[in-house]
Amino acid sequence: MEEEEEQKPAMTPCFSSSSKRRKSRSGAPSFAPINNLDDGCLMHIFSFLSPIPDRYNTALVCHRWCYLACHPQLWLRVDRSVKDSSESGVFPNIESAVSAARPGDTILIAAGGSHVASNIQINKPLCLIGGGQLPDETMLLCSRGSDSALEFLSTCKLSNLTVKAELGCCLLHRSGRLIIDGCILQCETDPLDYLSCPIVSTATGSKVVSSPIGYHGNGVSVSQTRIEGGAKAVLTSGDLALQRVRVMCARTNLFFWFDVECPS
Repeated sequence: MEEEEEQKPAMTPCFSSSSKRRKSRSGAPSFAPINNLDDGCLMHIFSFLSPIPDRYNTALVCHRWCYLACHPQLWLRVDRSVKDSSESGVFPNIESAVSAARPGDTILIAAGGSHVASNIQINKPLCLIGGGQLPDETMLLCSRGSDSALEFLSTCKLSNLTVKAELGCCLLHRSGRLIIDGCILQCETDPLDYLSCPIVSTATGSKVVSSPIGYHGNGVSVSQTRIEGGAKAVLTSGDLALQRVRVMCARTNLFFWFDVECPS
């Protein structure tokens, strides 16, 4: 009996340490082993995440992760309300952000209001993403008299954005691989709508393009995107052709999936 009584106190620390371990696992994020890494290592890990939704979701974990996930090294930001241009990585308009961006950068465009985008030429691989929960919360407006809102001469990706053109085209694709995912492309209904077209491609299928975004060759890929107005969804003047078209009819909208590539 005495031996059993001596063994009972020895069991107490084992139980308490186990309960502490369980508590730390379910406690605040600061106890997670990954938080033992320094900021540089964490940012390097975050750089491998897709900007939307993975990197966006990491910013919701804690204050430290929010700071690192929104760091200018990972993406640039466009915010029309910014008055102090000294803040690193934040720009008042899309054109200045594109000019300052390095190949492979991601530009997060703030939701709310309309961002002016007229004949902005993009000649390096970039990813442009709307900062709202829905694409219609972030609008790029191309005024009448402009050829296009954005002109692409390199591999790029657009996501979660609304691009609206009063007359002309929303997106002008010259070369590279253009990826359009979860966007809204609008051309106003007008007596001259035969001059309007959401997507115009003048590219040919012969050139091969390497890019940090990982897509090669000239072409356009559209997925889960609303296309409204204009004479037709895509106008091509090169040797690319519309292929693999799929349409989903929602209650009030049509969503398109298609590719514009060199015919095989």
